[in-house]
Amino acid sequence: MATEPKKVLCIHDLSGAGRCSLSVILPVLAVMGLQPIALPTMLLSTHTGGLGQPARLDCEAYGRAALEHYRALGLVPDCIYVGYLGTEALVDLAAEAFRLWPEAVKVVDPVMADGGKPYSGFTPAVIEKVRSLCAAADLILPNLTEARLLLGQDLALPAEPITQEQALDLAAQLTRIAGRVVVTGLPMGKFVGCAGAGDEPFVVRHLHIDRSFPGTGDLFGAIVIGSLLRGNVLSAAADAAAGFVAQAIQHTPRDADTRFGVWFEPLLPRLAPMGEL
Repeated sequence: MATEPKKVLCIHDLSGAGRCSLSVILPVLAVMGLQPIALPTMLLSTHTGGLGQPARLDCEAYGRAALEHYRALGLVPDCIYVGYLGTEALVDLAAEAFRLWPEAVKVVDPVMADGGKPYSGFTPAVIEKVRSLCAAADLILPNLTEARLLLGQDLALPAEPITQEQALDLAAQLTRIAGRVVVTGLPMGKFVGCAGAGDEPFVVRHLHIDRSFPGTGDLFGAIVIGSLLRGNVLSAAADAAAGFVAQAIQHTPRDADTRFGVWFEPLLPRLAPMGEL
């Protein structure tokens, strides 16, 4: 008898155009042998990175009704994966999901800042609520700016590459907020790295590719979760995710419009359970 796939409740925004958030997360988790359950926090015509002002629809009321429906069905997620929220009410929605299914593995990507500054609309009140949500998580996946924001540090980007020791120290500081941490997007000279703490400290580095795309953090996070739920340790999951993101960037043509994200779709078979991560 076939084993029921593990369920991942994905609380993220959904952009109609541009490879990011749910449009990346759902196919990645599915091909990795999991059952993603989409709960959009906001509908956007495009993501907000250089494609003009998108049409928006806040889904907070829908999200609460969906949570109640899932609870009534007896649906029990094995993991709750939270990304972009953007309002206090949407952070409360994610916190409600944590309350309803306390045994689920709780993963928060605190999507609220990048490039040395918070995103538009992230008031101190929203940031504080996101920090509290991170404290309820089993694993958080901040980028460098978000990590510093969570710690109340200066957000200015470093003028010099981050050393391995600095990366490990930053991840270790964040374990005061959440039990396990992976800090992504660390500039390490010729490399870009991520640093983890909580189980055992680690640094993963891959050769820096001088192109920037939206959605790579979502791609990274989905693969980390898929790998963890397949029984891998956090350092191996982060290494697999970073390697796949690098492959996806290299696979994307040099003349492609970077605003629409990496061309990851042809590489998805590599993530299948019988394939190699």
